[in-house]
Amino acid sequence: MAHSSPRKPPRVITSAMNRILLLAALIAAPALAQTPPASIGQPFIPAPWWMKDPVIASMGNVRTEVPANRARFAARFSVVEKTAAGATTAATAKAKELDAALAALGKDRVRLTTSLATRPLYDQYRQKDGTLVENQRADQIESYEVTAVLAVEVRDTEVLERAYRLAVAARPSAIDTPSFSLEPENALKTWLYEAAVKDAARRARLATAAAGSRLGMVKVIDPSGGVCQTQVLAGWPSYAGESPATDVEAPREMMARSMDVAAPAPPSPGLEKLAGDVQVTLQPPLYPLNAQACVIYGLLPPA
Repeated sequence: MAHSSPRKPPRVITSAMNRILLLAALIAAPALAQTPPASIGQPFIPAPWWMKDPVIASMGNVRTEVPANRARFAARFSVVEKTAAGATTAATAKAKELDAALAALGKDRVRLTTSLATRPLYDQYRQKDGTLVENQRADQIESYEVTAVLAVEVRDTEVLERAYRLAVAARPSAIDTPSFSLEPENALKTWLYEAAVKDAARRARLATAAAGSRLGMVKVIDPSGGVCQTQVLAGWPSYAGESPATDVEAPREMMARSMDVAAPAPPSPGLEKLAGDVQVTLQPPLYPLNAQACVIYGLLPPA
């Protein structure tokens, strides 16, 4: 009489299948974790958590104008001598008086950088037919032209006109027209961001009042403004478009840099007297500054 082979207990088969399924799940887990919330072409993507209840996304957008707080120009002193050493000595001597006068204004107010440019001048002559022959050989150098360049960065525009008058009075070979720039201080940046958040709150109050609703608690505050541009429907325009900026006026004390430094020392009497005869008016131009902030509020039903 034939006997069939004994079968494995069901528990053994079930345990083996569980281990296989667990291993497959572990292998697939990284791939699932990298799956985006929606593929290109799908009509919908998951809404952010703050949209589960009625909300209003308010974009604060402010703009102000503040005067430039940096100015730069350069004064150049050129000298021609037979030797490069002699030209260098003469050029730096010409720039020395101005350098000392500007340094006396205070290193926190005025930053100075001196550089030298040397150019050889070659022997030239004309032939009988009038053709000019200009040598470019090292053994045909006739003299040297050295230019001492004094680059001036004014960090306190209160002394800008005085610094420029001194530069003109020093009688340089050439002097640049001042260029201006704006480097906002941290206090001004903070104030502008606070103004953007206040503008977002103002816009939200006006919108809810006009719609007959009530403003709830704040859900999200985003300084970058990106939350207000979330695309709820893939392929459709963003949730909130660009809104016109609200003009705000920065406090006066934030527009001028305050420096707790000693009063500038008087320059040399000769240069100061010459500078007093120079009539210069330099008014820093205004530069625009913008800031945005997104604030998400919950909405409450009408009272």
